[in-house]
Amino acid sequence: MKSLLITVFLFVLQLSSAQEAVYANGVFNFEENKTQKIFTDFTRVRQEPKVTSKIVDSLPSNHQVSIIKKDETVLQLGERSSNWYKISYQKNNQSVEGYIWGANLCIGYRNKNGHDFLFGISKTVEKKDKKFNQNYKQNIASVKAFEGNALVDEVFFETGLGESLSYGTFTIESNHKLRNVDFTLKATVSGEACGIAGYDQYILFTNKKLIALPQLMNVGDADIYHHSEEFIFPNDNGGISNAFIFKMEEMEKDENDKEKTKRLSKIYHWNGNSFKLK
Repeated sequence: MKSLLITVFLFVLQLSSAQEAVYANGVFNFEENKTQKIFTDFTRVRQEPKVTSKIVDSLPSNHQVSIIKKDETVLQLGERSSNWYKISYQKNNQSVEGYIWGANLCIGYRNKNGHDFLFGISKTVEKKDKKFNQNYKQNIASVKAFEGNALVDEVFFETGLGESLSYGTFTIESNHKLRNVDFTLKATVSGEACGIAGYDQYILFTNKKLIALPQLMNVGDADIYHHSEEFIFPNDNGGISNAFIFKMEEMEKDENDKEKTKRLSKIYHWNGNSFKLK
């Protein structure tokens, strides 16, 4: 009986000390038989879906690949978590196959006016909160602009923790009529549960330069609390403008279920090359 109890105890101890299952961030879920682009420069292509496998090649940013299949193996580095993917691509007029970590692929990519634009997560960094004197982790994303194979410009911005990487989109909005701006890029990530922040990053493209605007954050908890931020841009009907507006609304219910709402509005002046608060 004693030996049985010891066996049961050791089994329970083994279960409690086991690592939690690692799940991939939703933004790195890529469809099979679809084309994708490499985001991280010098992305390693491996023979098998693991970091200890032999490196068979290295691919630059903006290189196009085809997704063959998603492997069930998930790797987490910092706050980025993704499956491995078997890919194929062309090199020296031959088709090559191998495995890459999905977080090295673009969340989204677009082409306009002869330029390729890539959106992805670059790394996880540790930052210090001076107010509370504690460290916290932060994902750093970026958008890259290419002309052919040449990197024209790149801007970096924060995207929260891994919990905010359930969904991601990358779009071009051409109806924002700011002076000297070719068009506006919008990169978005968001979570799938209440209380998890989502982030909108607008980037202006002008004279082959990427200019990141102040980041917008949106978060809500059912009908108890919400915080929303947005930009109001001049559109086609308003002509060319030298300004855009920031709006914020925050609502919170008190212990008596009474709503308290706070609103804020600011105007940013745009001179054709940079912006500042009026």
